[in-house]
Amino acid sequence: MSHVSSHSPHGQTPHGQTPLHTVQVLGGAGAGSCAHVRSLAAGLAARGVRVTVCAPEEAVRAYDFTGTGARHVHVPRSGDPASVAALRVACADADLVHAHGLHAAFRAVLALTGRRTPLVVTWHHHAHAHAAGARARVLRMLERRVAKTATVVLGASSDLVDRARRSGARDARLAAVVLPVPRRRGLPEEAEEEPDRRLHKARAELGAVDRPLVLAVGALERGRGYDVLLDATRAWRHLDPLPLLVVAGEGPERAALQHRIEDEQLPVRLVGRRDDVPELLAAADLAVLPGSPDSRPVLAQEALHARVPLVAAAVDGVPELVGDGAELVPREDPAALATAVVRLLADPVRRAELRDRGTAQAATWPTEDETVAQVLSVYDELTQPVPYS
Repeated sequence: MSHVSSHSPHGQTPHGQTPLHTVQVLGGAGAGSCAHVRSLAAGLAARGVRVTVCAPEEAVRAYDFTGTGARHVHVPRSGDPASVAALRVACADADLVHAHGLHAAFRAVLALTGRRTPLVVTWHHHAHAHAAGARARVLRMLERRVAKTATVVLGASSDLVDRARRSGARDARLAAVVLPVPRRRGLPEEAEEEPDRRLHKARAELGAVDRPLVLAVGALERGRGYDVLLDATRAWRHLDPLPLLVVAGEGPERAALQHRIEDEQLPVRLVGRRDDVPELLAAADLAVLPGSPDSRPVLAQEALHARVPLVAAAVDGVPELVGDGAELVPREDPAALATAVVRLLADPVRRAELRDRGTAQAATWPTEDETVAQVLSVYDELTQPVPYS
């Protein structure tokens, strides 16, 4: 019995056919890949595709994959030996497996050993961009194994497609990872207020009522440039009023960053993981992205959608993503980062220009529906029987 085309609407299946079953594999709880998989799962389920999401429990708690109509199977993080066995069982009746990220993809390769199930892999970021020594060598080895084994590798940016090809991919294609347009959370009627009043309250909570507010968002971990960002704040300590940098996110580097902030008396607040990032962005004068392992960072997409001027390090796929809609600075250059922030804070005309350019750039990105349709076309190509001539 063959499965129905993945483009069939609303789950309608012709007689004698079964819905396509795809297994989406996540290795962790990264914001970009999880939001992308949730969007994919919703779009696939709406088109009648059976979707199983294999992910750790923490990812499911944060992104509610089952709310899209998908089934969830708990698969431990990549370091757990039980993960491959659990994944092999989950993929037993899959028509196609789609893994997101290097570690998830490598586990999928192991789980599918001896099977002819097509494997699609999406590379969201450079897995070993900040690794060194033995770890970097291991990651390169895993990357080559995944690239050579996958049926199709989808790169979130052109540089990742090129990397996949250099690593031995038989078929590597560009497939933008587009996040849902951020929407503000609904407020109860009694809390509905004028936008200016809501923004004032948000700034007051952060301690930035009468001073510029600069916002950074992301996990507090190595490779995201927070050390460079803290260095940059030292260069604007002479300004009056003194800009406040607020960093929303949590991670293993928090203690070290907090120590620096206190020891050097930097104008920085770490506010932890937040679920109101759209509101924080709306209240900010500028957003900053000092570095990111992702080729299409969540903050960059959210800032341009929200019309918030963005200063970003020109790393990996970021220039391709933002175009002329953001102020780009060299990577790991605190002086350039500080100069860009100070200039923008003093130049409302340039900030307005960046808002308009950012909106125009965001309008060029594929929509969620277009992204799902592109992925579905790949699925159909790999799973539909070839007709006899």
